[in-house]
Amino acid sequence: MLTTIIAVIVVLGGLIFFHELGHFLAARAFGMGVSTFSLGFGPKILKHKWGKTEYALSLVPLGGYVALVGESDGNDIPEGFTQAESFAARPAWQRLAVVAAGPLANILLAWLICWALAFGWGTPVLQPVIGAVSESGPAARAGLLPGDRITSIDGQPIKSWEAMSEAIAKSDGRPMEITIDRPEKSPQAGEDARLIQQHFTLSAEQSVRKTIFGEDETAWLIGVRAGNAVSTTPESFWNAAGAGAKQTWAMVALTWKSFVKLAQRVVPLDQVGGPIMIAQMVGQQAQEGLPGLLALTALISINLGILNLLPIPVLDGGQIVFCLYEMIFRRPLPEKAMIYATRVGLVLLVGLMVLATFNDVWRLIK
Repeated sequence: MLTTIIAVIVVLGGLIFFHELGHFLAARAFGMGVSTFSLGFGPKILKHKWGKTEYALSLVPLGGYVALVGESDGNDIPEGFTQAESFAARPAWQRLAVVAAGPLANILLAWLICWALAFGWGTPVLQPVIGAVSESGPAARAGLLPGDRITSIDGQPIKSWEAMSEAIAKSDGRPMEITIDRPEKSPQAGEDARLIQQHFTLSAEQSVRKTIFGEDETAWLIGVRAGNAVSTTPESFWNAAGAGAKQTWAMVALTWKSFVKLAQRVVPLDQVGGPIMIAQMVGQQAQEGLPGLLALTALISINLGILNLLPIPVLDGGQIVFCLYEMIFRRPLPEKAMIYATRVGLVLLVGLMVLATFNDVWRLIK
């Protein structure tokens, strides 16, 4: 229990801190004044003033904020700051850069974590080992069995399950020469099972399968499912950077697609989770080991970054839209329109928080 609590505090606190640090560093890079940098909301538990900025740890640990000089009112300049440091007085592109820096910092953090994982533990690779064979499918009819390792297709070496799937998809139903390594059935006591190489010829069939979002898609399949064989490929320091970037981009694309599918109602609303679900997931990964916890942290960081980029006025994405409007039309959005948009955005955000909390509590009850 203590491990879970510590893990949740470190993970969520670290993600919030990094997000706000992005805003802070971008603002300071443009010479904008920052009156407060707070981790958490509400009453301040600890605070210290360094230079012109007050750094605080606040009571409610469900977020954080960076108070920029002149952010809400361009004429409200705190003592010790000047009009030249006002956020409102800066051109729209500078304000956009400061607003976007928070979500981008979360994506940068995810990349750094994936880089560290690839360098420290290697890149995980799902091996082309068959876990199950569908009855009456092409693989079953040809004689493939669970435990078989596919080593080549049409003479091309197969090193991963992903490579195997791509080769099958490209076959377009043409006959394929598949080579497998099959463990012998009854090895002698104390000896490892020998691998027996066998060759098969089979053709993939067009079938309908479910995507991770529950949608039907048509694909060329042979009727096999992956096993649990996973290996790791060691990476050098710089190769790990590239591998981490690839993994980060894959998570960004998947997260963005998840939000789109949620808006399209392909993903049901009861799948939305909030702080309780996140705490449960963090606690579970903390018990299973550091690599899994770091991978989950990277995924949550990307979700936080993408969520804040949504074009909802009270989020960073909404502020980015306002700045883009000003850059395109050479004038700010009318104040009345901005007020109404902010109110609508606040209602949407509160509704999302209520939905996520309700789902979390309902899952606990069930």
